Amino acid sequence: MNARTAGISLHLNSVGKAAAAAPEAVTGNKLDIQYGLLPGLVGYQLRMAQIALFRDFAQGPGEHAVTPGLFGVLVIIEANPDLKQSELARATHLDRSTVVTVIDNLERRGLVERRTALNDRRSNAIRLTPDGSALLRKLKRQVIQHEKRLLQNFNAAERETFLALLQKVFPEHR
Repeated sequence: MNARTAGISLHLNSVGKAAAAAPEAVTGNKLDIQYGLLPGLVGYQLRMAQIALFRDFAQGPGEHAVTPGLFGVLVIIEANPDLKQSELARATHLDRSTVVTVIDNLERRGLVERRTALNDRRSNAIRLTPDGSALLRKLKRQVIQHEKRLLQNFNAAERETFLALLQKVFPEHR
């Protein structure tokens, strides 16, 4: 499924920025839906892009019961073996109780393990298990294909610009 079949289309506007076009007016039972000012709002366009992203993600990595957020958690854990749960909460912008629930679920699935942190016996350090590492290798390949599908209408320079512009929205979260 690409962005167009997910209900939106990605295009470049007159200044070369990527934008998501609103779904065409729905004509069913003679009812035309108008979107008013929504198509001109950044939040609306980001939400439409997110819907396309999640739908496409569900066709690949999602088949392993992994959401985009969970994929991000696994990538951060892999890149930072023995990361403390509190550090993972900060890195993922989640509250600590949510991270505990996420780690509990990943641990139940055999994808991560908790250990006592080396320099702080009161804290847990998290790392991927061999099964978690194997799944993440597979997921990374699928996510690369997923990204290619989502941005198939962008050339390399446009992709780079698009990412740079998105990062400007919340630069403190990089």
